[in-house]
Amino acid sequence: MEIGANCRVLDQPRFLCAPKGFQIPKEPSTIFRNGSFYKPPTNFYCKAILKDLQVPMEKKEVNVIHELSSLVALSPLDGRYWGKVKDLAPYLSEYGLIFFRVLVEIKWLVKLSEIPEIIEVPRFSKDASSFLLGIIDNFCEDDALEIKKIERVTNHDVKAVEYFLKQRCQSHPEISKVLEFFHFSCTSEDINNLAHGLMLKESLENVMLPFMDNLTNAISTMAKDNACIPILCRTHGQPASPSTLGKEMAIFAVRLGRERLEASKVKIMGKFAGAVGNYNAHLVAYPNVNWPKVAEEFVNSLGLCFNPYVTQIETHDYMAKLFFTIVRYNNILIDFDRDIWGYISLGYFKQITKVGEIGSSTMPHKVNPIDFENSEGNLGVANGALAQLSEKLPISRWQRDLTDSTVLRNMGVGLGHSLLAYKSTLQGISKLQVNESRINEDLDQSWEILAEPIQTVMRRYGVPEPYEKLKELTRGKTVTKESIRRFIEGLELPKEAKTNLLELTPHSYVGAAVELARDVDMALNLVNRGELF
Repeated sequence: MEIGANCRVLDQPRFLCAPKGFQIPKEPSTIFRNGSFYKPPTNFYCKAILKDLQVPMEKKEVNVIHELSSLVALSPLDGRYWGKVKDLAPYLSEYGLIFFRVLVEIKWLVKLSEIPEIIEVPRFSKDASSFLLGIIDNFCEDDALEIKKIERVTNHDVKAVEYFLKQRCQSHPEISKVLEFFHFSCTSEDINNLAHGLMLKESLENVMLPFMDNLTNAISTMAKDNACIPILCRTHGQPASPSTLGKEMAIFAVRLGRERLEASKVKIMGKFAGAVGNYNAHLVAYPNVNWPKVAEEFVNSLGLCFNPYVTQIETHDYMAKLFFTIVRYNNILIDFDRDIWGYISLGYFKQITKVGEIGSSTMPHKVNPIDFENSEGNLGVANGALAQLSEKLPISRWQRDLTDSTVLRNMGVGLGHSLLAYKSTLQGISKLQVNESRINEDLDQSWEILAEPIQTVMRRYGVPEPYEKLKELTRGKTVTKESIRRFIEGLELPKEAKTNLLELTPHSYVGAAVELARDVDMALNLVNRGELF
């Protein structure tokens, strides 16, 4: 019996497809929580799918599968922020893990049918191959729920996939003869490590790397658009030699581009060598098969790189490398978020407002840099999760312990909060408007920054104690255009050198900043070719 019972929809379904036959009653009444039933307040809504449920006369343990609404989700990724991270769900959710397990199990059976020495599994006909691939192509939430139902009996998630496939294929006259070759010579981790590798591969290629590219492109556009806008730099928070806004943005574009490239270069590894990595069972069953070669071919056929030296598990070293690379990328983005936050605070950027939005519950004037703050916060959460994965996953007692299993279920946490941050930063960038009048105001009040070029020219022409003379003129004192000009005019310098110094202003003293900003695309091309590190 199915009871969608007595529940109301708060938001849209969040799986790849809605369960067939799912019905939602008109009014809320009784729902299941914490092992018992109760009637919620009328303003409490959730969607639940209750499978094989018999309403107990007394309090009993009941198996419940439910889709949480945003109000009762424990993770904000599955609640408040779902709309911004749902692109990762097909790959990094429980559904994604189950799907890729199914894919690996079916592909392995097909691979066995292609090995001449395994005569018990003849090469599949076109019809049988089509039937097997159809299970993959048509896999949906109902199938995943069926596997979870089997798991409640087996208490083993991978074995549940095997049993599901046997049930699904027993009606096919050809495949039904080789059902016991599902999961042949496999340990669960043979299936899991390839599934996890495919989850990462697909989520990187389809979601994470494209959004990294979007960030790099957005920031490089900022660099080019603002290549000629001079700004006062600050070192230690104090006025320093000027740059251009575009050049400062170009720095971040190139830095992020480097780490994005490094993330894309990490080889996602896979193993398929049995219980302890030696093909023990394989060689007993079929001693004449070159199992290491078969395993390598199989892993490569999935788009993964083969790791021949393993225990029961793939060693996860590539995961540590990948996740630490993303942490570095995220740290650079935190640096960007904080710099933009600071520029907004200085008034160098205005933020385009949206009708109806509120910045403060008590101060009506506020337009807060919330997108960059949200990004920074989520990057911190992401880095905490990714750093834990990187530090823990390469460590496993002897040939295997189970600590990696529960940890790997949190890949979506680190990548999900990263994606959320990337989208927040992009949204923040889209609201920025350069405030040139405020930027010029700071430059006009900072003539002391010309002490650096003046003392440098004085050194060239042998003027004694140039640094000390400029220190006496500027340090801790109010410096104006007039006082700087008087100092320059009093120097014993060649006429051309003196003229050049007199023409110098805080606005024009930007060195090669304009060219560096304009050339950001060229720099990124060098990065992508591995020539600029």
